[in-house]
Amino acid sequence: MKIRTLVAAAVLASTPLLVAAPQADATTKPRHFKNCTAMNKVYKHGVGKKGAKDHTRSGARKVRTFKVDTALYKANRGSDRDHDGIACEKL
Repeated sequence: MKIRTLVAAAVLASTPLLVAAPQADATTKPRHFKNCTAMNKVYKHGVGKKGAKDHTRSGARKVRTFKVDTALYKANRGSDRDHDGIACEKL
């Protein structure tokens, strides 16, 4: 019985109890969407940079529920037709 305990202790001592999770690649680029239809499937109200405000005509409703992510906005800046800092905004 003592031999089994010693063998079990030796096995446990040589086996790491915690395994480190693989780290995410630091060079991961933000996703570029082909068009606004594709972006709006993932981000219903569009993507904007921090501090962006929707430009609309007076009296019109403004989009305030867009995803705030500056890097993602920069990757899709070409989809910001009115240059207000929000790409593919949609109510």
